[in-house]
Amino acid sequence: MYAPSPVGDDASPALTSLFPGWHHLRVPTADGVSIPITTGGTGPALLLLHGHPQTRAIWHRMAPALTERFTVVAADLRGYGDASKPDRSPSDDHAPYSKRTMAADMLTVMRALGHTRFDVLAHDRGARVAHRLAMDAPDAVRRLALLDIAPTLDMYDGASDAFARAYWHWFFLIQPAPLPERLIEADPTAYIRDVMGRRSAGLAPFHPLALAEYQRCAALPGTARGICEDYRASAGIDLVHDREDRAADRRLAMPLLVLWGAQGVVHRCFDPLALWRRVADDVRGEALPCGHYLPEEAPELVLDRVLPFLTDKDPQP
Repeated sequence: MYAPSPVGDDASPALTSLFPGWHHLRVPTADGVSIPITTGGTGPALLLLHGHPQTRAIWHRMAPALTERFTVVAADLRGYGDASKPDRSPSDDHAPYSKRTMAADMLTVMRALGHTRFDVLAHDRGARVAHRLAMDAPDAVRRLALLDIAPTLDMYDGASDAFARAYWHWFFLIQPAPLPERLIEADPTAYIRDVMGRRSAGLAPFHPLALAEYQRCAALPGTARGICEDYRASAGIDLVHDREDRAADRRLAMPLLVLWGAQGVVHRCFDPLALWRRVADDVRGEALPCGHYLPEEAPELVLDRVLPFLTDKDPQP
């Protein structure tokens, strides 16, 4: 069995400022990818996963409260942030960026740190990775909290004109390479500011250091490819895996909390609780008065819901 050892990592000045006193490490995976993490706190293990087009920096406003109760591990997804950005699959099935592969990265990370069972709190793309992680490794995930997504398969199958116009990037990023990569690489800072700034709250919710971190990482070699491959996988191989789960009636058995923004697209176009109840047995959640970026727009509201959910007595000892 592959047993990686974490090594020290030199985090960016922005990360060290946003997470004072935290430790920054790298964990190698079996396929040669390196996943950077920022970790702090004591207590039960909690894995944090970010979304597009961001990095682990999204959790900085929630971090102090979380570390009072948990050993927190905030990771960059492969293709994002300072993580490795592998090339495309030779078979063109985008398997290096499937949510199954990305979930395996996170299982490797947590096991390397000695965490065999843990909770997961994840936003956007990271929440899709978390869904796959919980499905593929149910004995590892104790509780699952997902922010501002409905299941990927249901979102594609239920795509409407309103959804396609609002989530245009879902259909732009999956275009054949290198068209979307070339356009992102032409001005990665503008890509970050335009994609994030056109949401309901604009750029106001983002700490200047966090926004600078997103912009820095968007300009790193390979980031545009990683972002596009993530979305291409979601429109292809990930749907295959999701359909296989449903055909076999595989469901999420662990408690699931779903939160989403009342000013966001998921709220306007889907019924998150109903859709998650199609694939999970124990689902609760609600819309919060904010937009898409819950960890940065409404950190206190998220903590008010997440902390009681995660600190309840373990239903699966």
